[in-house]
Amino acid sequence: MLMIGVLVSGRGSNLQAMIDAIEAGKLKAQVAVVISNVPGVMALERAKKHGIKAVVVNDREFSDKSSYEKEIIRALESNSVDLVCLAGYMKLISPEFVRHFKGRMMNIHPALLPAFPGLHVQKKALEHGVKYSGATVHFVDEGCDTGPIIIQAAVPVLDDDTEETLSARILEQEHKIYPEAIRLYAEGKLKIEGRRVKIGK
Repeated sequence: MLMIGVLVSGRGSNLQAMIDAIEAGKLKAQVAVVISNVPGVMALERAKKHGIKAVVVNDREFSDKSSYEKEIIRALESNSVDLVCLAGYMKLISPEFVRHFKGRMMNIHPALLPAFPGLHVQKKALEHGVKYSGATVHFVDEGCDTGPIIIQAAVPVLDDDTEETLSARILEQEHKIYPEAIRLYAEGKLKIEGRRVKIGK
């Protein structure tokens, strides 16, 4: 059984999508622990509602990033986590953290990477006049949203779209492709070759 650790900072809708896929029998995995750097967020409540261990590691309570991340690593390892999933986790990961979980950490991004990494991506997409945006699940590397791409889903950009309407339609796709990427990982079907992720049958 694949044991997942989920890092969150907010509402946790992608966490909920993972939980729903597991409970529906579509994903053979278990969320072992949910870790938030922000106390009191909805993601923690979602975890508790489903009987999942919920932990707060408040970055503001640590003197430096290294000691903060060491505590997160300790929490992940003490819960026997195989795969780390970032789900709305609003902290940059250090190279040391990435190396510790190399090939075992995923993120979801609300754009078709490599276009529009970072923040405010729907605003950037609308300003650039793109005809399609979407979502990307990728392995985490030492850059910002630069890791090998696992799955993408395209979403048409409508003439009357706002940041809010585009974000909402992209989020629907995020909830589909993130559990699917985890399923492929759990079944041993993902192979990283340089910048490419090959999906086996």
